[in-house]
Amino acid sequence: MFKIIHYRKKCIGCNACVEVAPFRWRMSRKDGKSVLLESKAKKDFYIVEVSDDELEENKIAAQNCPVNIIKIEE
Repeated sequence: MFKIIHYRKKCIGCNACVEVAPFRWRMSRKDGKSVLLESKAKKDFYIVEVSDDELEENKIAAQNCPVNIIKIEE
């Protein structure tokens, strides 16, 4: 298991995370920012714990994020 942490407030809506991990990310129609599916909000961060089979795609999503607001904790 690992955690994905998303600092959504700073999202610029580039869609990079959705392109590599569409099962975990969606774009919001309300504000155009990405949404970390099934996550829980803690202050300005959204956190979800997921199984290792999603690790590689989400590492790529974190690396591709131009504003570095996706963190992976193993």
